[in-house]
Amino acid sequence: MQKKKFYDTLSLQAQALIGDEHNYIANMANLSALLFTSMEDINWAGFYLLDGTDELVLGPFQGNPACIRIPLGKGVCGTAAAELTTQLVEDVHSFDGHIACDAASNSEIVIPVMRNGELFAVLDIDSPSLARFDDEDKMGLEALVKCFEGTL
Repeated sequence: MQKKKFYDTLSLQAQALIGDEHNYIANMANLSALLFTSMEDINWAGFYLLDGTDELVLGPFQGNPACIRIPLGKGVCGTAAAELTTQLVEDVHSFDGHIACDAASNSEIVIPVMRNGELFAVLDIDSPSLARFDDEDKMGLEALVKCFEGTL
């Protein structure tokens, strides 16, 4: 129940930050900062945007420098983008094809962001801890992404 309350509050904060703004870069920047400063035990939070039809390109984020381009279907981000499904990975080192942008990351959650029924971007959050994310995180972050999608 405590996580649900956290994500309810986070969604309200996100809505206050981005609700009236339609510039997606500004909104991605604010959401990345909000997530990075609000969530415990994470070391990266940000977006990769669909670039063309076959790869993701780095967007606004908080954390260490990151991989710039990720092919669709490769790594956790590329898999989420290709399959249009949230990827919740307890141990990234056991994920087939994992792309190690930051060796300190051990678990990851990636949520597809849709615009007009098509992939627009993915939200990527990493943690140095194994199994940091669970189904409550998945539900809370998917709700946050829906809020963001409403501004696109």
